[in-house]
Amino acid sequence: MDIRPYLLHPETPKEGAPRQPREGEEDGQLSEPLRTYAEEAGLTMRRSPITPNSMYSLEATEYALEQGAYEEFHHALYKAYWEDQQNLGDLDVIQEVAERSGLNWAEMSQRLESGYYRDRVMSQFQEAMDLGIRGVPAFLIGNQMFTGAQPYDVFKLAMARARETYQIPT
Repeated sequence: MDIRPYLLHPETPKEGAPRQPREGEEDGQLSEPLRTYAEEAGLTMRRSPITPNSMYSLEATEYALEQGAYEEFHHALYKAYWEDQQNLGDLDVIQEVAERSGLNWAEMSQRLESGYYRDRVMSQFQEAMDLGIRGVPAFLIGNQMFTGAQPYDVFKLAMARARETYQIPT
């Protein structure tokens, strides 16, 4: 699996912006069908009142990847955003998540403030745009690309087609 950053709303100011609810959303709840997908997967997902500028969280994720702590850091970011409704553009939130994940905050913060990972994140974002990706999550399985939350059966079908196309044993 290859994980890449994607800057969903690059126009969002550093401090974030008030999030505009989607049709069918109330009080931080998800609209359908995302609400049902989350429930079926056993996920807690609530919409934050803030649309964050995700550059710091994407750059921090690059740091976590380098340190071999991607999964723990990613899950902690997920919880901060989707369960605790925190602003992932806030360095205090990133620090809390980094320290909880066992990462060296002093080193990470220096890299975030210097823009150490910025070119890498922007290059991968541009690559995604060039491929026609306009949302997250995005998936490329075999020769099939799709974006957005999907029911589990979509992934099973995509994997079956990829196995068939590329003659991968089951």
